[in-house]
Amino acid sequence: MTLPTSSPALADAAKPASTNPTGGVALTIVNPKGLFDPAPNGFSHAVVAAGGSRLAFIAGQGGEDAAGALAPDFAAQVAQAYANLRRALEAVGAQPDRVTKITTYVVDYDPAMLAVMTYHVKQTFGRQLPAQTLVPVPRLALDGMLFEVDAVAMLD
Repeated sequence: MTLPTSSPALADAAKPASTNPTGGVALTIVNPKGLFDPAPNGFSHAVVAAGGSRLAFIAGQGGEDAAGALAPDFAAQVAQAYANLRRALEAVGAQPDRVTKITTYVVDYDPAMLAVMTYHVKQTFGRQLPAQTLVPVPRLALDGMLFEVDAVAMLD
């Protein structure tokens, strides 16, 4: 189902559109009036994808390097996780601007961690910020793992 740009849901929203130069999937960022501006925090409230039917679901990427080693530092794990996410996107033929949704998981979350995460989100996605959910968790799959990010991307 494609939402027309004249729908009431989109009519009341700030919606800078991103178009695909190849004529495939078009993504529209929707940050409705009446909700806070999410851009300073590194995400969009909603992303509408139109014109395509192939999705890539990227599994949670943690801070492991190619050998599977984890840095003990939260900031280093976040940096590595986003590098891993970019590699996974590239492997399926997607660029970061095709990502519609990410979910991040943080062990023992503290609001002070948000600045590190936001920096890497903005470095990865630029102005094409995906919808995002942050989930504080008591632990992740591996001992010492502090951060994980998964993604959904539109493919042409």
